[in-house]
Amino acid sequence: MKPLTLVLISAAALSAGCKPTTAGAPGGVNPPQVPEVGIYTVAPRALAVTTELPGRTAAYQVAEVRPQVGGLIQKRLFAEGGDVKAGAQLYQIDAATYQAAHNSAKAALAKARANLMAAGPKVARYKELVAIEGVSRQEYDDAVAGAEQAKAEVEAAAAAVETARINLDYTRVAAPISGRISRSNVTPGALVTAGQATAMTTVQQLDPIYVDVTQSSTDLLRLKRDMEDGSLKRGGGQARVTLVLADGSRYAQPGKLQFADVTVDPGTGNVVLRAIFPNPRHDLLPGMFVRAIVESGVDERAILVPQQGVTRNPKGEATALVLNRQGKVEQRALVTGATVGDQWLVKSGLSAGDRVIVEGVQKVQPGASALAARTPAEPAAPAPARTVAAAAGAAPGPRAAN
Repeated sequence: MKPLTLVLISAAALSAGCKPTTAGAPGGVNPPQVPEVGIYTVAPRALAVTTELPGRTAAYQVAEVRPQVGGLIQKRLFAEGGDVKAGAQLYQIDAATYQAAHNSAKAALAKARANLMAAGPKVARYKELVAIEGVSRQEYDDAVAGAEQAKAEVEAAAAAVETARINLDYTRVAAPISGRISRSNVTPGALVTAGQATAMTTVQQLDPIYVDVTQSSTDLLRLKRDMEDGSLKRGGGQARVTLVLADGSRYAQPGKLQFADVTVDPGTGNVVLRAIFPNPRHDLLPGMFVRAIVESGVDERAILVPQQGVTRNPKGEATALVLNRQGKVEQRALVTGATVGDQWLVKSGLSAGDRVIVEGVQKVQPGASALAARTPAEPAAPAPARTVAAAAGAAPGPRAAN
């Protein structure tokens, strides 16, 4: 073999011995990469705690109009479904007999007053005569009694006149309150009686309007305990209430909670709460089904977690995966409350600073390692230093021995 050929073979062998090897698992297989996950860092904040309760609207005032005297209906003086003012005439009952009774009572009063005018001077004359024994004491006493009787008759006649006047006024059936009037249950020509069971019509005041909702006594006790131990702060003034209508829209006007009933319904265990709402446009009508959102108080250290970070185990319990400080995944059992937008209100299981995994949950398991994905607001971490072996011929090396 020629010397030049031997030199080339030796150089090739030396070059092959200087190639770098791949670090990693045996056989040159790279180790599995640690997955990146999106996290949500828990930060308590003040939150107005609300309760959504079912309820129905009720008129602020309701007056069923009934006749107070009997007779034939002559006129109906209102438009059904319209607004009426208190004192406005609604019906006219035939007043002929009541007018006659009033006139008769006035005549009886005039007669009684005339009798009194005669009895008074008689007593004065008898008083002078009895002093000189011109009349007997008995005659004088009879004159005094007659005068007093005349006075009583005047008073009775005056009361009869007032009664007749009241009955005459009752033939003019008036609205007892201002509000929206319903349909009429009687027509002209119908006979009505005083105090009848069937109302002639109904007037309802709709502005403001009541909303009666029900809440379980258990929830009321829990809220009371939360207030007492300080975990829930009471807001100033009356509790604010908003309405969600049957079609899902929100009522524009906010209301205020008036009171809670003092009696628990033994059949349902619920307590009635009453709120009052302004209703200037009469959008709310009595009997409508609504859902009232009542502000129960303020939780000054509420913990909210995005809903995508909370799952359910086979038992139906709420759980969340948390990335601890060592980069390990932990599973936490949670106790959740109501939803606030797209977040769960967490009552227990998480604390301030916990990093809840909200993205990439399917990539990790409890006990596995994970990396928190860098958010756009975070600076990029420096790339780790790498050791790279020099390629053959890239730098001078020791001379190979021949």
